[in-house]
Amino acid sequence: MLPLVIFDAAAFFDWFVNNASYLFVFVFMVIESSFVPFPSEVVVPPAAYLAAQRGDMNIFLVVLVATAGAIVGALINYVLALLIGRPVVYAFANSRLGHACLIDEAKVRKAEDYFDRHGAISTFVGRLIPAVRQLISIPAGIARMNLGTFTIFTGLGALVWNGVLAGLGWWLAQHVSLPALYEAVEKYNSYLTLAGFILLGLCIVYIVWNAFKKK
Repeated sequence: MLPLVIFDAAAFFDWFVNNASYLFVFVFMVIESSFVPFPSEVVVPPAAYLAAQRGDMNIFLVVLVATAGAIVGALINYVLALLIGRPVVYAFANSRLGHACLIDEAKVRKAEDYFDRHGAISTFVGRLIPAVRQLISIPAGIARMNLGTFTIFTGLGALVWNGVLAGLGWWLAQHVSLPALYEAVEKYNSYLTLAGFILLGLCIVYIVWNAFKKK
């Protein structure tokens, strides 16, 4: 029986190691990139580890399949935000409460246009930051960001992130035994999380600096 990762990530990790396949990599990365909270580090690193040790999977195909799954999951969020989130935002903008908060339809449309012009880099960087990867698709959908642009930059960001995770799994295959794999992935994932938040901080500083520079 498949253990629920929400309650026991270690149990899922063990299950995945014993049942890893391209199909499961794709399915669980779709889940990871959609609105369901799911850690990608329990999928890509062990798959890459097994590819390095057993050779029954190819590490490059693991990255490509994981990226394909991430794109599909992100598109689910995009479409849901477009179909459900956008009408809610516009209803609020046209309400008395929205007007009291100095928000109206014209301002929302202006924000949408801005995100459509400048949101590509946000979509790319967002795929590299923990806790933001799943959420960055939502403002893109609400703002009706060009679907082709969204897909390309989401795919590029997911490709980089999955490449990093696969590289971690491949490196661990040379240095860590299978029973110690989960603890090692947890350890190094904390470093990746810290690096992601540093990147987020640098992006915020850059955006603020540009804003003041223009003024």
